[in-house]
Amino acid sequence: MSKRPDTTETVILAIELLRRIPRGRKVTARELHQQLKDAGIERDLRTIQRQLEVLSEHFEIERDDSTKPYGYRWLEKAKALTLPNLTAQESLLFQLAEEYLKNLLPVRLMKSMEGFFDQSRRTLGPQSSARLEREWPDKVRIVATSQPLLPPAIVPGVFEIVSEALYNNRWLKLEYRNSSGKCSNVEVMPFGLAQQGSCLYLVCRHKGYEDERSLALHRILSVEKSTLDFVRPKEFDLKKYDDEGRFGFGEGARVKLTIEIERTAGLHLLESPLSKDQRAVELENGYLKITATVVDSGMLESWLRGFGTAISAVHRESIGS
Repeated sequence: MSKRPDTTETVILAIELLRRIPRGRKVTARELHQQLKDAGIERDLRTIQRQLEVLSEHFEIERDDSTKPYGYRWLEKAKALTLPNLTAQESLLFQLAEEYLKNLLPVRLMKSMEGFFDQSRRTLGPQSSARLEREWPDKVRIVATSQPLLPPAIVPGVFEIVSEALYNNRWLKLEYRNSSGKCSNVEVMPFGLAQQGSCLYLVCRHKGYEDERSLALHRILSVEKSTLDFVRPKEFDLKKYDDEGRFGFGEGARVKLTIEIERTAGLHLLESPLSKDQRAVELENGYLKITATVVDSGMLESWLRGFGTAISAVHRESIGS
């Protein structure tokens, strides 16, 4: 005699499916099965198919059986579900997350949340009564701190595979072209993903080496995710890697920097210091003398050059790492 499915689990599965069925397009049972799997909900495909058949009979869900696999979607004029939907505040959070975190979350997780993203767009749609929440995305923006650039093109599929390997601690096999145009095939352990301006960088360790490097995703020509996993080194810290100036073309060396800069050009440094130990002295000639402990890097050098003749003196004193 077959085991009767637990009622609570059946209800939970039905709710999760209802939330993930889109309104403006069709989704297959296999796609929903993968979305649930990515969200940590393990059910076999046949169970999903049976549940969709039941739901399409009791809710305003269209089942397109003209071709296989069948497609499911909410009817355009379907009434709202009589089960808890996303609130206006939750919908706002999902909208902002979809826009600003799409390159910082695993692709499979983003795909598993598509139903919630669709629901958030409906909740805050043109006919929504949540006017204040609907208007909020037009009231906030992340602005560039330098000349805006269009993001470089990434080979289709590269980001998805890199993200998946990073999420699961799997080795990657890459064909990579460096800034000099030289191509090489390497095996790496992915440790982190960082967005710097318009570019995405993979922090990784090459096979046979003990140090970490940053590879630009747009310079990866092809990538393959290995079936072999690795143990992420406990000593690696992405925040520490960043704090050491590695994304700014530095090696972590710290210096005591002293500059003399025109007051008008350096006034913002009194409001946004270079470091917690920064000291500033106003000189009689209209200049500021700024002293701070910073990471010595190519980014620092470029930043200093950007002031041109507004800086009259620069001194660096090495203090070790």
